[in-house]
Amino acid sequence: MVFRVQKEDVDIGALIEAAKRPGTGAIVLFDGIVRDDDITEMELEAYAEVAVAEMEKIATAAMEQFRLLHVDIIHRIGRLAVGENILIIVVSAGHRPDAYAGSRYIIEEIKKSVPVWKKELTKDGGRWVPGEHGHGSAIL
Repeated sequence: MVFRVQKEDVDIGALIEAAKRPGTGAIVLFDGIVRDDDITEMELEAYAEVAVAEMEKIATAAMEQFRLLHVDIIHRIGRLAVGENILIIVVSAGHRPDAYAGSRYIIEEIKKSVPVWKKELTKDGGRWVPGEHGHGSAIL
């Protein structure tokens, strides 16, 4: 399992292969990307140590609740262009409903509690995007 905050892009194919554990019947990939909302780039910052610890906590809860076999969570930081990967979540489970539900749970929990901030950059400057639920997270 991988839980990281990093500047480099992600080899999604390698993550999918690593998620194929004995008993795997489904793998769900969430790939959050920088969308073209009249921005030129996005700048992301994180409190990395806390973010990784929170990702691990979320993954552990998801594995128990949804019987997941494997979880990877990688959040990128730095300046990202439209179309680049921001957040990758890969989960595997014995069955499709568990994989989908586990992936959904993980992204919603990340949005609530992982300290990541984003600034949307435009031709005219930029603005920090307020987080959800009063936390620092402001992804996707």
